[in-house]
Amino acid sequence: MIKYPTTKKRYQRPRIGKQNRGMALEKLIDASNQHYRESGRAVIHKKPTPVQIVNVDYPERARAKITEAYYRRPSTTDYNGIYKGRYIDFDVKETHHETSYALKNIHQHQIEHLRSVHRHGGIAFLLIRVAAEDAIFLLPFETLEKFLERAKTGRKSMTLEEIAANGYIVRETLAPRIDYLEAVDRYIKGQA
Repeated sequence: MIKYPTTKKRYQRPRIGKQNRGMALEKLIDASNQHYRESGRAVIHKKPTPVQIVNVDYPERARAKITEAYYRRPSTTDYNGIYKGRYIDFDVKETHHETSYALKNIHQHQIEHLRSVHRHGGIAFLLIRVAAEDAIFLLPFETLEKFLERAKTGRKSMTLEEIAANGYIVRETLAPRIDYLEAVDRYIKGQA
């Protein structure tokens, strides 16, 4: 006699903490940046997070393990580099909320950094992945700044409709996987 299972096992996605939500997206952007560098299109790198190592366990030299560390200072944004002779600087955000993105998820030091880059003529923006729509948008800093200004007296978030209406859709392609520079090109043309 052959017994068949009576209950189906449902696949459950691994739970991802808030601090690691954007890691999968960042890996895709890292691969895209590598493609951009190898093809000579742009030079964009992920910035290292400034960390102060306090304690290291050395069971063997080859197996050294950091057991205690802390952030030296708040990091600015995730990525920076050069594209078409212009400085480019951006941060990657992700939302699993179905209707909006809370502005409190953008740290003040990141806002100040992006503002400074924009003020000096660089290209500053956020890449926001909206999981509910399975879409990525490039949101220019000057647009973000309008939402931040509104948040001082009113709504403290951007609706997904506002992001879609004011941002530039980022297309996923074969190579590079996340072609955000194509969206940067559309943004630059819109400025002219």
